Amino acid sequence: MKTTLARARSYERSVQLLLANQFTINLGFYMLMPYLAQHLSGTLGLAGWLVGLVLGVRNFSQQGMFLVGGTLADRFGYKPLIVAGCLLRTVGFAALGLVDSIPALLAASAATGFAGALFNPAVRAYLAADAGERRVEAFALFNVFYQAGILLGPLVGMLLTGVDFRFTCLVSAAIFALLSAVQIRALPARTAGHAGDAEAGERTSVLVQWRGVVRNRAFLLFATTMIGSYVLSFQVYLALPLEVRRLGGEGEFGTAAVALLFAASGLATLFGQTRVTEWCKARLAPGQALAWGLLGMGLAFVPLLAGTIMPVPDAQVGRRLVAALLPTLAALLLALGTMIAYPFEMDTIVRLSGDRLVATHYGLYNTICGIGITLGNLLTGAALDAARAANLSALPWLALLVLGVVCAASLQRLYRADRFATMTAEPASVNAEGISLLQRGEQVEVTGNSPGMVRR
Repeated sequence: MKTTLARARSYERSVQLLLANQFTINLGFYMLMPYLAQHLSGTLGLAGWLVGLVLGVRNFSQQGMFLVGGTLADRFGYKPLIVAGCLLRTVGFAALGLVDSIPALLAASAATGFAGALFNPAVRAYLAADAGERRVEAFALFNVFYQAGILLGPLVGMLLTGVDFRFTCLVSAAIFALLSAVQIRALPARTAGHAGDAEAGERTSVLVQWRGVVRNRAFLLFATTMIGSYVLSFQVYLALPLEVRRLGGEGEFGTAAVALLFAASGLATLFGQTRVTEWCKARLAPGQALAWGLLGMGLAFVPLLAGTIMPVPDAQVGRRLVAALLPTLAALLLALGTMIAYPFEMDTIVRLSGDRLVATHYGLYNTICGIGITLGNLLTGAALDAARAANLSALPWLALLVLGVVCAASLQRLYRADRFATMTAEPASVNAEGISLLQRGEQVEVTGNSPGMVRR
């Protein structure tokens, strides 16, 4: 961790602030959100479907509005959207602890979701802009700070919720209020993209900008292929905890084993991310790293697949050992695959955008992957149910393994040899026509410093 902090200090102050901001954002978010459902159903006595509605509104307002948040960041600058998102989350989290009517809860939940849609694309685009040629390493550090917030947040929230959930909400709101003040004072203003993009953004309508991004077929192919990585990594929250409880039971052991699973995944990222990225950057092309990362995520389910072949011990100790060991091993392998892929994934989005409308590209990317996660979770849940009904416990793990292998092969095909080098060469600027040519694998030479000047 000391080395990680030293590396963070080697960047300019804006990057250091963005890393600290992301840690604080996740700290404030995860100290509250894991305990919200219990507050809604227990303290407020809401029916299960109402709890699901409140939580679903938050998720929908974030995933559905990422494109809007990214577009606003590209038009008005990154800092205003980061600050606006933090201020809105301050209001939303405070309201979640103070209101008890359904309309007010839905409004507060929607506000917290929309806040994420405002600052998430802006933070990533800002980081990509200010990290410059060290973008891959910066995103590796970003993932470390991101995971640190996820690890620490629930522990702080557990202590605060032991006092009162409303107190947790107010503390979380105070964290976001303080974060807003620090960013207003210390975070430098940044306009999006190249020097002429702000003026171009004023002359071009939002719909024209969106049409240009949607016509970027290379980017859309990449985003669609990467959906698989998000479906696979999300199983840390869905399939793996369910498997722990299936094998180990619903009692205190099951809760402790799930906590171990999360802790192992987060700590592996905290202490391994920068080393893994260094190793990959020295030995692999970006496309190879992405493909190996997705393959690693798919192979993470091999231990669980092997566990369906081996007999589960009848003794309680043996059964609990299997319940703790196999899902935790899978979580560690998923974390390793994510560590390999994530920095190169974030960097590739910038490259495929031609370094223009970067936040808009991040916004659309998040929306596409968010939709994919929803559909993937529905299918994974259906596979888990079908496996239990038909006594085919290998089915979901085999399906997830195949998903990882197929996505890795697709990426390898997209980014093999000169085609990957062409698609991800650092351009001065590439317009929609140029990106389309790149997608078809044709050689494109960027000429001059003016957007849109390409020749075959």
